[in-house]
Amino acid sequence: MTSIFTKMKRTIEAELFDFVEQKEQKNPIAMLNQYLREAQRETEKTMKLLERQQLLKNEFERERREALRMQDKRLKQAALAAEAGEESLEEFARKEADVYKERADRLQQSELIVSEQIIKLEEKTEEMKHKLKDMNVRRLELMGRENAARAHHSMNKVLNEESGDQYPFGRFEELEQYIDNLEGKVNRKYEMSLMDARLAELERQSYKKEKHTQSM
Repeated sequence: MTSIFTKMKRTIEAELFDFVEQKEQKNPIAMLNQYLREAQRETEKTMKLLERQQLLKNEFERERREALRMQDKRLKQAALAAEAGEESLEEFARKEADVYKERADRLQQSELIVSEQIIKLEEKTEEMKHKLKDMNVRRLELMGRENAARAHHSMNKVLNEESGDQYPFGRFEELEQYIDNLEGKVNRKYEMSLMDARLAELERQSYKKEKHTQSM
């Protein structure tokens, strides 16, 4: 059964990898943006962890100071009890002072460990921030190259450098031919209308002459 589940898991992982790879090939910028968002989230998680460690360090420091304060208080009380001849009180106060001292020492050790962790987290956070910035710069560079490639492709398509048979004379040349043909049609219509007007004028003049001749 274990081997079956292992094979199923590997099959699913392989299919998922193929799916992601296909998406990367289809839209690399979108996938890169997704990776950057994930990296940004991980960086933010590390920063929050760093903040919690800072708060923890402050708490250790506060507890250590309180323990030292209580140790000093019990030592003073032990001295007063000794002066007063109160042996039992003196013994109690000194035992309490030892407990507070042990607690302060343990808290100091924990504080040192957390301080070392904070330093490492700070270094890691800064490293992640720099990598994130570098990735963002690379994304902008890639977007610039992709935009330039698309612009060149569009210009080439318009100029017919790579247009194939769709525009055999180039799109600009095709537009020029279309305008020339349209201009020719307009000119022919204009000439025809002009000729019609002249012919109509001749007909009117001929009709007037004929009518004048008949009246004489």
